Amino acid sequence: MDKEILDIYTDYLISSFGLSTATGLSALLEGAISHDRISRFLNSQPLTSADLWQLVKPLARQIQSEEGLLIVDDSIQEKPYTDESELICWHWDHVKQRSVKGINLLSCLYYSATVSLPVCFELVKKPDIVIDKKTKRPKRKARQNKNDLYRQMLKTCVRNGLPFRYVLNDTWFASAQNMIFVKDELKKEFVMPLKDNRKVSLIAPGQPNRQFDSVSTLPLEENTITTVWLEEVDFPLLLCKQVFPNADGSVGVLYLVTSDTMLTAEQMQTLYQKRWKVEEYHKSIKSNLCFAKSPTKTVRTQSNHIFTCLVAFMKMEQMRMRTHLNHFAMKAKLYQSALKSAFQQLQILKANCSPA
Repeated sequence: MDKEILDIYTDYLISSFGLSTATGLSALLEGAISHDRISRFLNSQPLTSADLWQLVKPLARQIQSEEGLLIVDDSIQEKPYTDESELICWHWDHVKQRSVKGINLLSCLYYSATVSLPVCFELVKKPDIVIDKKTKRPKRKARQNKNDLYRQMLKTCVRNGLPFRYVLNDTWFASAQNMIFVKDELKKEFVMPLKDNRKVSLIAPGQPNRQFDSVSTLPLEENTITTVWLEEVDFPLLLCKQVFPNADGSVGVLYLVTSDTMLTAEQMQTLYQKRWKVEEYHKSIKSNLCFAKSPTKTVRTQSNHIFTCLVAFMKMEQMRMRTHLNHFAMKAKLYQSALKSAFQQLQILKANCSPA
């Protein structure tokens, strides 16, 4: 890995407001570094999650805590006009409830001491082409599903000696298998939401008249802890029903469960609110760090560009720690500075074009 180019390229991503290109960066540096060298960097060996950890590790060690959180989530960046490949292909978007064409990034975000760091990532690739049984048309298929990657990333974080107490994720990853993995294999706790059709029982295993009902049908009081057992999970969970108003005036209901039977309803809700940090992370890499603004053409150059976006996010977090400005405030300051410089240059051009 060319760390000099990595440092310059990530600075370029932070300061850029348009497309991020090798020729654009070379021109910005007035030819001090050729665009061929930048292109070679993006087309070098694949930059992986292990490479990211080596770069993030020093800062992670500074802010790590036994009470740290690991937040796992994926995000899709739509790329409807880019040629399809194993990286840029069709993925199910559970927010839009439809398939979209783009890049699916799965991240493990470490949150401790008010600092968010991507410590592990996977790009969901679909290299195999199979025939869809329903449509009889060819479609791409991944060799590992996202739940496999979820468990793989958490195991990697443990192997890297990263201390944490809780795992947070959305309903997509709230499977019984994942819960058992976190609790029994990793010896950690979790806070996860359940879909309203998940089956739970109020009666412990081995007791008479035990039955499972959809969580939405239970007579639950708001913000009150209830002990439940989930189908296929052999340890008790605490369940809390949270009701909140939506922006459109409707009422939303969230069913949270945790494996930590010592938590109160308020503690459970406070912990899960920190899952929002991964949404801030997704928004920042897309809005501030040129995530989708690179005209790279191959899977390797596209993947390595995404890697640099994650490194640039880490650099912005370091600056946030010192300046106490969030990522968007920092970007606004850069924009104002660039606008001021452009305005001053325009006045010079106007003066030179004025009639004698």
